[in-house]
Amino acid sequence: MPLTVTAVLASVLRALVERHHPEIEIVAINEFSDLATITYLTRYDTTHGRFPGDVDNDGQSLIVNGQRIQVLCEQDPRKLPWKALEVDLVLECSGSFKDRATAEQHLAAGAKRLLFSQPAENDVDATIVWGINEEKLDLSQRILSAASCTTNCLVPLLTVLDETLGLEHGVTTTIHSAMNDQPVIDAYHQTDLRLTRSAMHSIVPVDTGLALGISRLMPHLAGALNACTCAFQRSMFLLWI
Repeated sequence: MPLTVTAVLASVLRALVERHHPEIEIVAINEFSDLATITYLTRYDTTHGRFPGDVDNDGQSLIVNGQRIQVLCEQDPRKLPWKALEVDLVLECSGSFKDRATAEQHLAAGAKRLLFSQPAENDVDATIVWGINEEKLDLSQRILSAASCTTNCLVPLLTVLDETLGLEHGVTTTIHSAMNDQPVIDAYHQTDLRLTRSAMHSIVPVDTGLALGISRLMPHLAGALNACTCAFQRSMFLLWI
C-alpha cells in the first residue's frame, strides 16, 4: 500500500520507518524543513537515540535503508502529486489541521484516504481507537482520525472500569512531557501567558480536548468527565491521575 506522510516531524517519520510493515511503502513526505535537516533529525533523535539503519539523501529524496522517499514542500494540498504517486493513504501528522475540508483537498489531489494523527472535527467518517471500536472501520470511510495519544492510552482503561464498575463522573489529569510550542527559557507568547514560562523549569497547565475525545468514543460519558493536562520538564513522559 503506497503511503504518504504530510507535514511530519522527523520523529513521526522515524517511528513509521522503524516499524516497517512489508505491505506498506512510504512514497513521499510533505515537509517544510530542508532536506539536510530532515535527514539529520531522522538519523539522530535526542529522546530515542540513533536511527537503527541507514539514512541519507540524494539532494531531492530521503533514502532510508535503501528506500527512496520523495520529499515535497507544498502548502496547497490540492497541488500535491498524490494521483501520480498512486497514494492509498495520507497521514496528516502536522497537528495543524483536523477538518474534513482540508482532508477533501488531499482526496481531490488523488489520495484514496486520509488519516488524521490527532482528534478531528465531528464531520470525519470515524474516530478509531484500536482495541475499542476498530470494528466500525469499513471500506466506505475515506476520512478518519486516530484520536490523540492521551485518548488512545486512557480510553482502554476507562472502558474496563466502565464495563466492570460503571462510571458516572470523573476527573483526570494528564502529566505530559514538554511540547514543542513551549519556550526553553521564559519568552513571549501571543495568546497564552502560561506558555511564556520556561519548559525547563516549570510545570505548565495546558489546554486539552481529552474530555471531548473521550465523549466521541464513549458518548454516555459526554459532560461527565473533566480533564486537564500539565506539561512537565521531561522529553518523554505520560501519566494519568
